[in-house]
Amino acid sequence: MKVHDTRSHSHAHGAGEEEKIMTRKQKAESKTHENEQSPKKVKSEDENGRANGKSEASDLINEFEEFCKATRESLSIDQMKEILQMNDQDSTGSDYEIASKCQDLLFYGALETCPVCRGRLVFDGKRYFCNGFLSEWSTCTFKTKDPPRKNETNKLPESVLNSPVSDLIKKCQNPSQRPKRNLGQSDKPFSRMTISLSGRLSRTHHYWRKEIEKHGGTVNNSVIGVSCLVVSPAERERGGSSKVAEAVERGIRVIREAWLLDSIEKQEAQPLEAYDVVTDLAVEGKGIPWDKQDPSEEALESLTAELKLYGKRGVHKDTKLQEQGGKIFEKDGILYNCAFSLCDQGRGLNEYCITQLIKVPDKNLHLFYKKGKVGDDPNAEERLEEWENEENAVKEFVRLFEEITGNEFELWEREKKFEKKRLSFYPIDMDDGVDVRHGGLGLRQLGIATVHSKLEPEIANFMKVLCSQEIYKYALMEMAHDPPEFPMGMLSKFHLERCEEVLLEFIGKVKSMKETGFKAEAVWTDYSNRWFTLMHSTRPLIFKDYQEIAEHAAAVLEGVRDVTVASHLIGDMSGSTIDDPLSDRYGKLGGTVSLLEKDSDDYRMIVNYLEKTYEPVKVGDIEYGVTVDNIFSVESAALPSYEEIKKQPNKVLLWCGTRSSNLLRHLHKGFLPAICSLPVPGYMFGRAIVCSDAAAEAARYGFTAVDRPEGFLVLAIVSLGEEITEITSLPEDTKSLEEKKMGVKALGRKKTDESEHFVWKDEIRVPCGPLIASEHKDSPLEYNEYAVYNPKQTNIRFLVGVKYEEKDAVMDTQE
Repeated sequence: MKVHDTRSHSHAHGAGEEEKIMTRKQKAESKTHENEQSPKKVKSEDENGRANGKSEASDLINEFEEFCKATRESLSIDQMKEILQMNDQDSTGSDYEIASKCQDLLFYGALETCPVCRGRLVFDGKRYFCNGFLSEWSTCTFKTKDPPRKNETNKLPESVLNSPVSDLIKKCQNPSQRPKRNLGQSDKPFSRMTISLSGRLSRTHHYWRKEIEKHGGTVNNSVIGVSCLVVSPAERERGGSSKVAEAVERGIRVIREAWLLDSIEKQEAQPLEAYDVVTDLAVEGKGIPWDKQDPSEEALESLTAELKLYGKRGVHKDTKLQEQGGKIFEKDGILYNCAFSLCDQGRGLNEYCITQLIKVPDKNLHLFYKKGKVGDDPNAEERLEEWENEENAVKEFVRLFEEITGNEFELWEREKKFEKKRLSFYPIDMDDGVDVRHGGLGLRQLGIATVHSKLEPEIANFMKVLCSQEIYKYALMEMAHDPPEFPMGMLSKFHLERCEEVLLEFIGKVKSMKETGFKAEAVWTDYSNRWFTLMHSTRPLIFKDYQEIAEHAAAVLEGVRDVTVASHLIGDMSGSTIDDPLSDRYGKLGGTVSLLEKDSDDYRMIVNYLEKTYEPVKVGDIEYGVTVDNIFSVESAALPSYEEIKKQPNKVLLWCGTRSSNLLRHLHKGFLPAICSLPVPGYMFGRAIVCSDAAAEAARYGFTAVDRPEGFLVLAIVSLGEEITEITSLPEDTKSLEEKKMGVKALGRKKTDESEHFVWKDEIRVPCGPLIASEHKDSPLEYNEYAVYNPKQTNIRFLVGVKYEEKDAVMDTQE
């Protein structure tokens, strides 16, 4: 076996780093006892002029310090560990941590177990936290400053009872007389921190000095001994002042001013690394992990990142073996290529792992292994090994799989049987295809592809947009599901179904949940970790409400599903475009798309409908109108034909919002119902297809971004069925609506002026008219929405290509 390349951090190096970190941590913790404060009390002064509350707190701190000093001198670490074990307390950690836990137990009393998961509570210097597990997916996130303690005397070994400090320890044995540990004032975000300021900040140094002191910190003009140095944005352009250079030399974090603002706003000191500017100043910066960057910077970096793994047969780009003709090794129907994910936000884990066996022509098998934190590529562990013996290489691959996951490899690959283990990775099941971000048309190919296409120029341009990498890159970036190590646009049907199962289970649990307080938070945390392990994200979060589930889970799953369909349709277009790949992909749609003439009655009708029912999309303080580029007429084999739909009752021409990245799926498979039922707009009707009579509603959903103004609005003929149910509030039971397949009209706070409604043709109504206030002022919806539950009741008829422009731009429908 030969090792070709490595970025792996050796165990010795890692251990050294951990030892350094622990040393700093121990130093910090050793000061916490000196800084403990009592909660606010009514101010009264003793005869020495001191506030009684402060005096009592100070006396208690001094007493505890004396107690700690005496026990440190008289008890060994082994004795302290024995005390912890006898009282069923956590006895792991460094000598300093064991001593701290034991002193806390002897002075304040033994800690009860966690009220959420029954795990053990541990003091981290600011508060007590649980080190137990909510489930195999999640560590417990319970934290408190007032932990429950056992109302009983401590159990002590004989050696301690006969020690020089036995009398001192016995004084604290009566539970009713034990003091209470107060950590109230440690809430101040800058407590125990010394901060230095440099450069011209947005506020004066005098202002920040007062704010920092008000929130528990101190300010030092020098950088010696400070917690961090706050600098102005100008430092980045200047390359760093002498003060910055000194801070960098001393290993002191140099951070943006936003850290002060965010820490004060959130009433907790934010992670310093999230605001680090040293990487921009240092010649060889190691890079800031994405989750520590400003979201806009992270989004830009992830958007420009190269996709390194594009599907089950994709050789990871870091190996550079694809350039030598390397292929994923396949044996007995199994492709030896696995991607793994682990998200446990309680422990700050959001990691990935890749293992591949790669066969290079006329060479031995290569085993590639990469493991790291998402968005922190410079610090990833990576190795590429050459194996002369094929059987041994396969055995090592299987051993790694079992080490990473705790499961058997063949049971997973052949039967998809898998059991999640604590703090272990879970496989991301890739499909055998090419992620569209790799296989779609690159920027340099777009023009050539249209020139060589036999399609009409407008249709070729339309297909060019839908086959480009860019719209899918942007879509996944906006959803924060674009890690370069994972083909999130090429997930298997099995994996997407498993994600849907977890989502529906989560929603069901939340809707029927009886837990409150910390136990309710634990449910949200556990399912959030499950979700972001399965649906891997560059920026996971703990869900807090239905709206977040809708935006960051349901809509994401639908979006990723649609990108996967697009990936299968587009395939690999990375080669030559002379053979007209656009015509080939157009043929795969299974229908026709044709340009509507601008002087036609239908074109004028649609523009009128758009003008009357549109309201500007707001982004911050800026409002965006639309101009019409082109309108396309659609016939799709996946949809009811026009001849079929015109025979159905209660037909309405309605607007439907869509992202460009969803369009190929719509055209190829038709509209699909919403993936779940949630009490928020978009999902309040359950598993329904939802449209609106207001172009404003569709545009709000289909709006892309200021720097990408082009988009599409869909006009569909929708049959509401024989029976239409009108509602003005959230439906209590969406299941009955789904089962009866009833047409639903939800009345919004605004409606289209009915006096201008008209019949287009074949009894198809067009609810065109200016938007006016309705009588339903308390409706949860701004505009009227229509829901149907059977895809056969919808027919995508037109695609309106639009461009979003600032409000001052007049709507222009001319060429």
